[in-house]
Amino acid sequence: MKKILILVSMLIVAAACAAPPATTPTVDTNRNNNTAETAAAPVTEADAIAKEKAIWDTIKAKNYEAFADMLAEDQVEVATDGVHDKAQSIAAVKPFEPSEVVFSDWKFLSVDKDTFVVVYTAATKGKYQGKEFPPITAHCSSAWVRRNNKWLAVYHQECAVKKMPPMPPPPPPSKAKPASSPATTPVAATTGPDPIANEKMVWDLFRSKNYDAFAELLAPEFVEVEPESYYDKAGTVKGVSMFDASKAEMSDFKTAKFNENASVVTYTVKGAGSGPNGDRHSTIWVNRGGKWMGLFHHGGTAVEKPAATPAASPTAKPVASPTTKPVASPKPK
Repeated sequence: MKKILILVSMLIVAAACAAPPATTPTVDTNRNNNTAETAAAPVTEADAIAKEKAIWDTIKAKNYEAFADMLAEDQVEVATDGVHDKAQSIAAVKPFEPSEVVFSDWKFLSVDKDTFVVVYTAATKGKYQGKEFPPITAHCSSAWVRRNNKWLAVYHQECAVKKMPPMPPPPPPSKAKPASSPATTPVAATTGPDPIANEKMVWDLFRSKNYDAFAELLAPEFVEVEPESYYDKAGTVKGVSMFDASKAEMSDFKTAKFNENASVVTYTVKGAGSGPNGDRHSTIWVNRGGKWMGLFHHGGTAVEKPAATPAASPTAKPVASPTTKPVASPKPK
């Protein structure tokens, strides 16, 4: 009997040794979960800047395949000669040969864990179509999205840096529609996922001089890019109160959806201090707690006909990549 008990005990030990440890699946699952969480973590400012510089590096290296691989399929670039899609952006960047690009004034906006915006100044030297162009300095902006766990550039715009004349004094407040008019402030509650409707609403507020209601439509961290400078929310609200929007005309609206919570709208503005052919503008609208708010605006990209501005135009570079070519792109002299 004793021998039988010893034999049974040995069989039990052997079976235990052969069975997989009970804790193994738990360890593997945790490791996989941790990896997924890390992959979905929001991008840092340093990483965002590195991604933007990397796309410029592909252009400098003339590695157009790598450049294309960094662009989203629905990528848009706002240029002086039009709003480009991915194929047009790739074609436009090929004649552009930057030899030196100096970056400064970086700004970072986190939209959500899968979307961010970077803003910066790029001073560029190089050649266009084999000829040296005068040094160009431009204010640039790009939006990136994470899709299938890969970061892709989905929007890019530039405007040539220039000094602007002093703004005229603001017009006297309208008695008929004061800035605090209760008849117009509810407009802020009607914003929604349609960025074109939101943008038209903003310009209606400008025309009615309802700047308080306009301010309610902007996210606290709002940033605006213009040829003369960058502005925060307070600077933007003050700036729009100093120009007459009554004769402004908007056209050529186009939109691109980043994800369920962010979209960009691009359009042309004539009047209200724009250039002779108008200026191109873009605004990124985001969903914050169920309310759609303006997070970012880039204006002042002067409209130029393709004949007047060959592919060297500042907008000839892919919207998603600051490196395609400076917004003030070289114009042959």
